[in-house]
Amino acid sequence: MKRKTLTGGLIPTYELYGEDDPSGSRFWVHCETIPARSELHHWEIGLHRHERYFQILLVTGGSGDAIFDGEIARFEPVSLVTVPPAVGHGFRFSPDIDGYVFTFLASRLPVRPGEPSAFGHFLSIPRVTRLPHEAGEGKLILDHLLRVATEWEGRLTGRTVLMETGLAASLALTARIAAQDQTETERTDENDRRIEAFSALLHREVRNHRPASFYASALGITPTHLNRVLKAKTGLGTQDLVARRLIEEAQRELLFTPGSVKQIAFRLGFSDPAYFSRFFTRQTGMTPGAWRQQEQIRLGSRNEEPGSISER
Repeated sequence: MKRKTLTGGLIPTYELYGEDDPSGSRFWVHCETIPARSELHHWEIGLHRHERYFQILLVTGGSGDAIFDGEIARFEPVSLVTVPPAVGHGFRFSPDIDGYVFTFLASRLPVRPGEPSAFGHFLSIPRVTRLPHEAGEGKLILDHLLRVATEWEGRLTGRTVLMETGLAASLALTARIAAQDQTETERTDENDRRIEAFSALLHREVRNHRPASFYASALGITPTHLNRVLKAKTGLGTQDLVARRLIEEAQRELLFTPGSVKQIAFRLGFSDPAYFSRFFTRQTGMTPGAWRQQEQIRLGSRNEEPGSISER
């Protein structure tokens, strides 16, 4: 797939840069050193995008430039380069570059890029964050990501949980470091904190089908006030955001776990599988079964069970 730039050029879409074979895209996370791929392309990665994948570059040696839709950001060690899905980006590296590239489905993060919270906003914008790596949170980020790289190579029991946790924790800590560089007028206001708390609650409680009053009570405000705050910041009300997150959970279950639509409905907290199917169809325009089949074909996994997509 290719997308036109503002100047009329085309930005290629890859799962992994330079690989066009869809059968190679059956992974939720991929890890490799920066030199492993950049050396093959003479230390320059052309402008491209990843449709569903978030990308982290951990730069531990050398230097270079990140190009984000025409804007250039310099990076040196130790830095974290974060790139959300669908953003055109490329890189120029020095020959002594060192570090890791982590490419993973954005849907595996507890907070999605663009969700109504400070963390969601951080994840929605490509950026370079310099890490204070000698101590404190910078060192913790480095330790988390090096552990993810080790787990990816080791393929031991429990690696999926450890990798998901490590990626999420490193990004949350990086968002905190990036926020420390903001001016007082840019810092999170009370409503931003409420939205962040709402997102955390929603992540934890979405399968319990809580009413809007539950979230409002937990935040110490009325349902009307919560609805007003969310609409002002996101354009969506409480129920719309709850429904959207529940659909995201359903799509993840359908694509990455085995079992029938009925079993998935029960796992998502629906007591009536028929109601789950009507809810899913109303929100997406497709039945759960049709959506699952379409996405399996799209990911090149037509002949595989939904739970067998690898952790390559």
